[in-house]
Amino acid sequence: MALFDTINNEIKEAMKARNQVRLEALRGIKKVMLETRASKGANSEVTDDEVIKIITKLAKQGSESADIYQKQDRADLADAELAQVEVFNEFLPEMLSPEKVEQVVKQIIEKTGASDMKDMGKVMGMATKELAGKAEGKTISDIVKNLLQQ
Repeated sequence: MALFDTINNEIKEAMKARNQVRLEALRGIKKVMLETRASKGANSEVTDDEVIKIITKLAKQGSESADIYQKQDRADLADAELAQVEVFNEFLPEMLSPEKVEQVVKQIIEKTGASDMKDMGKVMGMATKELAGKAEGKTISDIVKNLLQQ
C-alpha cells in the first residue's frame, strides 16, 4: 500500500479513536501532500519518496518549533509539537548512525574520485540522493567536510 493511502487510512483510525493529536499531525501531512500534488508541473500521484521528504521536513520544523517554545518557557506548546513529531517519525525510515553515514560517504568519495573541498558539491549531490530520509542534511554535510579536509 502506498504511503499516501496509509496516511489516509490512519486519519480514519485517528478519527474513530478520537485521538486529536494524531489526527492533527496526519491531517498536516495530508495537507502538504495534496498541495504538492496540486502544484504546477507535478504528477497527479505523490510518490513514497516525496511523502518521506514531506514528513521529514514537517518533523524537522516541529522539532525546531518545540526548541523555540522551550526557550520561551512555553512547555505546553513544546509538548504539543513534540507529540506531533512522534507521529511523523512513525512514517519515517530508521535514521542511520553517523558511522554508517560516514561509510556511505566514503564509498561515494571513492566512486567520484573526490580529493578536496572543490569536489564537495559533487559528493553532496550524490550523498543527499542516496541518504534521503535516512540522515539529516547537516550530518551528511559535516561528514563530507571532515572527510574531504583530511
